[in-house]
Amino acid sequence: MNTEVLQTALAVPAGSFSVLSLFWQAHIVVKLVMIGLIIASIWCWAIIFDKWMLFARLRRQMDRFENVFWSGQSLEQLFAEVSQKPTNGMSALFVSAMKEWKRTYESGAKTMQGLSSRIDRVMDVTLAREVDRMERRLLVLATVGSAAPFIGLFGTVWGIMTSFQAIAASKNTNLAVVAPGIAEALLATALGLLAAIPAVMFYNKFASQTSRLATRMEGFADEFAAILSRQLDEKAAA
Repeated sequence: MNTEVLQTALAVPAGSFSVLSLFWQAHIVVKLVMIGLIIASIWCWAIIFDKWMLFARLRRQMDRFENVFWSGQSLEQLFAEVSQKPTNGMSALFVSAMKEWKRTYESGAKTMQGLSSRIDRVMDVTLAREVDRMERRLLVLATVGSAAPFIGLFGTVWGIMTSFQAIAASKNTNLAVVAPGIAEALLATALGLLAAIPAVMFYNKFASQTSRLATRMEGFADEFAAILSRQLDEKAAA
């Protein structure tokens, strides 16, 4: 009886169920899966923090620009101020439209026909560029969120297969022999979920924020295009 207890104690050394110990004891394939999932998780969190800062900065910039735009300041003066600084969001739409407006007038065009449609196209291109900037690297979050659980499951299946092979070789089904291998395998699934859950949550959050900000910019573009069209009509009538 004492011999069996001693064998069990030797089979499961102290600390063998810590995360680090399970990693070092795992099969090389399972180790590679775990390392890949840890790297993917770190990459996702870097993207999450970057996007969090980006969207917070964009909202602040849009709020400030709208307050100035609707304050009654002349478009020429506002353009002179805004065009000297890097533009994002609504200010980028405003600058692109005003550049097309000024380019047409400074070229000495005899007719303003087609200017409204050109301004619309310029703002559409700028809007698409801004949306693309907001969506950049969100595909990484979507990919990790969908693939990480399956990659972790692959590591788990491989680890369990290795454990069963060890059981067959040792011809010992004692729980003390089986448990470490099963724990190593399940750690891969846990890491997969640890990478996937935040990736899915923040992908949905950022995709929703992108949609809301894009709708807000589209609304501004429509309003600004209407203002410029009205000014064109006034100049044509004069």
